[in-house]
Amino acid sequence: MIVLAGTIGAGKTSLTRILADHLHTPAYYESVKKNPILPLFYRDPHKYSFLLQIYFLNQRLDEIKQAQKNDKSVLDRSIYEDSLLFHLNADLGRATQTEVNTYDSLLKNMMQELPEEKYHKHPDLLIHIKISFKTMLERIKMRNRPYEQVDSDPSLYQYYLQLNQRYAKWYQKYDQSPKMEIDGDQYDFVKDNDAKEDVLKQIDQKLGIIF
Repeated sequence: MIVLAGTIGAGKTSLTRILADHLHTPAYYESVKKNPILPLFYRDPHKYSFLLQIYFLNQRLDEIKQAQKNDKSVLDRSIYEDSLLFHLNADLGRATQTEVNTYDSLLKNMMQELPEEKYHKHPDLLIHIKISFKTMLERIKMRNRPYEQVDSDPSLYQYYLQLNQRYAKWYQKYDQSPKMEIDGDQYDFVKDNDAKEDVLKQIDQKLGIIF
């Protein structure tokens, strides 16, 4: 199982599709359009932060179960990122310490309930797409989801800035599986075919070591 990681606009969904086509393996995507809580969160993060994380946790566990059908499935989001997002919201006053403790405990217990012999809880490879804050803002504006726009809600600027910074620190500390990092500023694998081929070559080399 291969999982993608990265901040908003990093290109996780695009690289998941590219990699799944390259490896001829199933892809599992985080549903944004069908997420009924995400727009509510952006409208009132203090009220919906905890509910959103529970929604994501339920979705991640379902993806892990579905991905067992193929050893080399590609997931466009890692369950290990969710705690990063929720702790950031708590630090911004959008969640209480009780909610954080409850979420962390629930995540730990639910992961322990997935037997390792049946469910591949830890990925074979985590691929982190690192992008600059400038690129992040450009991508968010380009994909034009109304509730994500800084122009509509200036407070999102600081949220996005801290989120981008925390991802870099999170990746450095991540130790649940083999990992690699792709420079999303240097390699525009969506628009540039040469960049896409370079990225796939890097991933193939890493997978050759693991498998």
